[in-house]
Amino acid sequence: MGLTLAEYHRLTPLPRPGGVLYVKPGARGYRDPVFELLQRTAEPFGERALDLNPGVGLASLPLEGRMEVDRLETSRAAFRCLQSSGLKARLAPPWEAEENAYDLVVLALPAGRGTAYVEATLVSAARALRMGGRVYLAGDKNKGFERYFKEARALLGYGLVLKREGPVRVALLEKEREAPPLPSLWHPFQARLLGETFTFFHLPGVFSAGKVDKASVLLLEALVGEVGREGIRGRRILDLGAGYGALTLPLARLGGEVTALEDDLVSVHSLERNLAENRLSARVFHSDVDEALTEEEAFDIIVTNPPFHVGGAVILDVAQAFVEAAAARLKPGGGFFLVANPFLKYEPLLEERFGAFRTLLVREYKVLFAEKARRG
Repeated sequence: MGLTLAEYHRLTPLPRPGGVLYVKPGARGYRDPVFELLQRTAEPFGERALDLNPGVGLASLPLEGRMEVDRLETSRAAFRCLQSSGLKARLAPPWEAEENAYDLVVLALPAGRGTAYVEATLVSAARALRMGGRVYLAGDKNKGFERYFKEARALLGYGLVLKREGPVRVALLEKEREAPPLPSLWHPFQARLLGETFTFFHLPGVFSAGKVDKASVLLLEALVGEVGREGIRGRRILDLGAGYGALTLPLARLGGEVTALEDDLVSVHSLERNLAENRLSARVFHSDVDEALTEEEAFDIIVTNPPFHVGGAVILDVAQAFVEAAAARLKPGGGFFLVANPFLKYEPLLEERFGAFRTLLVREYKVLFAEKARRG
């Protein structure tokens, strides 16, 4: 028996000096050695601090009450924790940080989001700092820390590694030179899906940047094979973990009434632009799994290409919550389509939640289908 939907959404309070820190499944930055070493190293400097990758808020906790601390967070799951903990935060990507406004930046490198996102974050940190301001930079040497530390030094000037624990490093840098402009953030590409051409735009850090991933293509093929093109028109469809819209857009073009849910704000911004550029409409919510929906909302078809490309318990929690949400949100007789790597064992979960499932396609990835029993 895995994680129930109620357990996934539950926020757990942890005592901390001066209050409580809330954590939950699906929210990063807790029980993570990079955030933990950063928390044990960071010290106040000046009056204003900025945490550019706060997660649940662990790393910048030592500064709380001793400086004014701002936090920019893109994950809806993490933001829910920050709000409940009473920590000052806003939903925004790093490049929306106020310029020349901070004495200190705390940054756990978001290495799992790819080079373009990390580099944009480092430039954002340099631009946010006043001259003479400092950065605490933390990361894992097996996930590019040395390279990113070198880049940070090239941007800022002086820097040295303060602490090493296993593969984790924390460095301290000081801003000695003017920061460069931000790199170009939006990147376009075209893709042909279900016989139609789409123009996609994406920001750094989205999944499958620059080309639609093969798993999404396979899911669309399996879905149309199962219900036909006409079986999509007018149906209420939920895209769980929609990303920049590789499933949402073609399903909307076929006449589906699509609701797209996505935890990552950068992906939400990309998806909203893609709908506008392709003159399509869908409901888009920045949502921790199904948290943005009203309790009674239900759907004819639910599709998901759940996160699996990054390791770690956070990702497995989310993928499992997607299956739980699908079981809860399908109308009787409705169908759930899930695409995954062949080695990921979703089958027992589908069997448990739906009573049965079918494998529709296997080709590099597998597409699984489950139907919600009609009421007797």
